Amino acid sequence: MTATITFFPVGNGDMALVRLADTPSTAILIDINIRSAADDPADKEVRDVAKDLRARLPRDAKGRPYVDAFLLSHPDKDHCTGLRTHFHLGPLEDYADDDKPDAEKRIVIREMWSSPIVFRRARKVHHVLCDDAKAWAAEARRRVRYYRSNLWAGEGNRILILGEDKDGKTDDLGPILIKSGEKFNRVNGTLNDYFSAHLLAPSLVSNDDDEVDLRAKNHSSVILNFEIAATSVGMNRYRFLTAGDAEVAIWERLWDRYKDEPQVLEYDILETPHHCSWHVLSHDSWSEYGEDAEVSEKARSALAQARYGAKIIASSKPIRDDDGDPPCTRAKREYESILDPVYGKFLCTGETPYTWAPSPIDIDILAAGPKVRVAEAATAAAATAAAAAPRAG
Repeated sequence: MTATITFFPVGNGDMALVRLADTPSTAILIDINIRSAADDPADKEVRDVAKDLRARLPRDAKGRPYVDAFLLSHPDKDHCTGLRTHFHLGPLEDYADDDKPDAEKRIVIREMWSSPIVFRRARKVHHVLCDDAKAWAAEARRRVRYYRSNLWAGEGNRILILGEDKDGKTDDLGPILIKSGEKFNRVNGTLNDYFSAHLLAPSLVSNDDDEVDLRAKNHSSVILNFEIAATSVGMNRYRFLTAGDAEVAIWERLWDRYKDEPQVLEYDILETPHHCSWHVLSHDSWSEYGEDAEVSEKARSALAQARYGAKIIASSKPIRDDDGDPPCTRAKREYESILDPVYGKFLCTGETPYTWAPSPIDIDILAAGPKVRVAEAATAAAATAAAAAPRAG
């Protein structure tokens, strides 16, 4: 099997699927943004990313589509839309779609990966969760309760808690708790030699109200630096850094923490945080200050640890040369300047292969390094454009 990371065109949102090189290919999903327009067959403007996702997922012995793990980076709407429609929530014995056509079967989540801050956000009035995020929080709580009652969990009941909570609330969850700064290589209850992941954030939440508030916003995003094996031998391993909507303050803190060991932040593939937003790189507003906005050197340094030939992917709408943010044209320029010395490549999901017909971007993790492959041949989009063009004569 070839390890692959797929980035789906979901507008200003995140949706990425990691498939490892093992057999059968372990599937790790990071966020979703399956909008109602994507589910409407009559809507030809928005890509049917649910169909794209299902085409890449394995089926179990009962014919149910599944992901081995589903990471929710943080519970914002553009990172979890479509959860209740497309995924089974609750015990597996309650799965009700076995007699439905494959395209209508909800996807089984064998293991959830979730920050404990999701639970706090569900209770904060000024950080109201959408219905899909509430459903995620409810399912995560169910799985935690199941573990606490049984001190063990099987498929469909498993959860990994990413990051400690304050006041000792996660102290009894040791076997299913990954602390900030730790590495792990287990998925769905099994050690897997084809990957490891380094949890960089969120870190332990203090009792300070300002700190709690800071981490309850975009800064609460899970940041993982995956190391993915290209082959079964495992000698060639490449880094994928994913960070949800983590903004400038968190990247500054990460640089303060790791500036003496910057290799911790190195990557071969980076999904731009917060959909190529300027707020990842600066405290200044792009719409207000424009070209006078100042870059945070600490944040830029944290995000500049690109290896030779690195790929940076903006999961966003097409990037315009205007005052829009996100995505932001100057943020794109900063990422391109990071890539220039290492001969890297910048791509936007809303523009690849064409702005009028974006397709999923597959990046194959090969022994020689990651290689970009647009999942759907561009000829179909080109044919559509040619048919729509006025004819001469």
